[in-house]
Amino acid sequence: MADQATHYKIVSFIWSIADDVLRDLFKRGKYPDVILPMCVIRRMDAVLEPTKQRVLDTKKMLDEARITEQRAALCDAAGQAFYNKSKFTLRDLKSRGSQQRLLADFEDYLNGFSDNVQDILDNFKFRNQLQTLSKADAIGTLINKFLDPDIDLSPAGIDNHAMGTVFEELVRRFNEENNEEAGEHWTPRDAVRLMANLVFLPIEAEIKSGTYLLYDCACGTGGMLTVGEETLTTIGARRGQQVKCLLYGQEINPETYAVCKADMLLKGEGESADHIVGGAEWSTLSHDAFPAQEFDFMLANPPYGKSWKKDLEAMGGKDGMRDPRFKVMHKGEELSLGTRSSDGQMLFLANMASKMNAKSALGSRIAEVHNGSSLFTGDAGQGESNIRRWIIENDWLEAIVALPFNLFYNTGIATYIWVLTNRKPEHRRGKVQLIDATQWFKPLRKNLGKKNCELSDEDIARICDAFLAFKETEQSKIFPNAAFGYWKVTVERPLRLKGIDATRAYTPKEIKALKEEHERAEDAPAVIRKIHKKGTAADPLRGLFEVTISSKPAVVEYEPDPDLRDTEQVPLLEEGGIEAFLRREVLPHAADAWFVPDSVKTGYEISFTRYFYKPQPLRTLEAIRADILALEQETEGLLGEIIGGKA
Repeated sequence: MADQATHYKIVSFIWSIADDVLRDLFKRGKYPDVILPMCVIRRMDAVLEPTKQRVLDTKKMLDEARITEQRAALCDAAGQAFYNKSKFTLRDLKSRGSQQRLLADFEDYLNGFSDNVQDILDNFKFRNQLQTLSKADAIGTLINKFLDPDIDLSPAGIDNHAMGTVFEELVRRFNEENNEEAGEHWTPRDAVRLMANLVFLPIEAEIKSGTYLLYDCACGTGGMLTVGEETLTTIGARRGQQVKCLLYGQEINPETYAVCKADMLLKGEGESADHIVGGAEWSTLSHDAFPAQEFDFMLANPPYGKSWKKDLEAMGGKDGMRDPRFKVMHKGEELSLGTRSSDGQMLFLANMASKMNAKSALGSRIAEVHNGSSLFTGDAGQGESNIRRWIIENDWLEAIVALPFNLFYNTGIATYIWVLTNRKPEHRRGKVQLIDATQWFKPLRKNLGKKNCELSDEDIARICDAFLAFKETEQSKIFPNAAFGYWKVTVERPLRLKGIDATRAYTPKEIKALKEEHERAEDAPAVIRKIHKKGTAADPLRGLFEVTISSKPAVVEYEPDPDLRDTEQVPLLEEGGIEAFLRREVLPHAADAWFVPDSVKTGYEISFTRYFYKPQPLRTLEAIRADILALEQETEGLLGEIIGGKA
């Protein structure tokens, strides 16, 4: 409890600094642009203070020896994954005669940090705030507040893990305060805990001592990586295993990338901090930071409904795209996984699937959040459908969990967690589990943006129990992989024109003229475009019809009528396949129809509504009659009042 009290005190104190120093200088939404980097700077300053002189001596020695590559030696002298070679510490800057002197010295101090810290400061755009702070005489006040003895940010006062917790709590508060855009880069912790459990619980008994690689391709402030690491290390400790996690992440938003990298450094995870890559030029789709790298566990909440047109152009357009993550060979066929340019969310899932570990015994496990469009958008042969097909036919899709509405900060729409693995246990092979968890939640007393509910520990346990049980219930349905697949088939009917010769074949040029000169009619003869050689077998369903020409049997092909062209979706599980479906559903209504074998495409879609829809029971006649009588009595009473009032 003492630790929690200390954390709360530090967070509250730092939070109060924003109101005390920054009010009227910045909009509230800009407070984190100053407070978060200052928090990082103060912590690093305190961590580096004991070795400051050693770093300065090492720097002097290296300069005198004219050694230019100094990073490793200075980190070694500092005893950290970062250093500061400036002669100043924050305490040295407490008293300065003028704002100009303080600003110059503070900038010199900032410039002394190592490149990994510079990367954080640059992406926070912290230096852009200094002129405003200096003009308001606020830099000194800010430094003094962070040096206040009431909050000890040195390692003696708060360890690395606790400092990371404090920093994450500050980030959470700022995000919730600024909740109209919080959800863009911040996934609620309850959703993240559920995702981590879905990833780790199924293989809990198989976790052995060793190093595991965790990856988030849209890592935001790093919350998923942090919770993933905590969950895995807790499982390892519970089972007496020595588990080490290396965290990898990529993030395009500069500020949230800076938060994520800073969090890693503050927690003493310098190696993981080096694996966090980001900034405006680091789009996961067009600029993969980890090509050909494989990971053990992956979690992500990619942006949905966001255009990736700029990325597409950078990758050479749909025709020129050759990225092996999005052009894959599958069952001897090259599949393009490129989605509509207006929404690239499924590409993040394809990116993660391409990085699954094919060598280890555990393989890889993935949990990724998507909105409903990922379940069904895209026709057969289009990118979204191809991604679903590639994942399902490879038997990687383990489950999809439908989450409660309004669980996220900036959207009230339906959201789903996709759970993938390339090491399905025997009892799950060839099957997909769908879980409807939309009613398992706890309402919030106060909305946070659009978020009006949360997943309690009991809700998370309930969902995980349903997942692990892998049984058919009202909320859990199990299907064979092929249940989500279909063939999209083009169905043709012949062009029928009045006044034509039904015993000869017409050339394309002649058919074009016939269309202009003759009238269509259902009872008119069909236009023949080809008469096959003797011996060709008739196959009406494939467009090869047997007719009599000059008293002799012949097999012909008819010119299709584009106005009558239609498509049918035939389930992959249809008994008897496409032909049986057409005989049952099409030929009774159009006996001259046929399908084009070359047009057949395989598609996949998943309809939660179809599987979990609960129709509302119709009201009884007695109930309806009672309502009508009650309304009649009410209107008679009103009418009496009106008439009585007039009298």
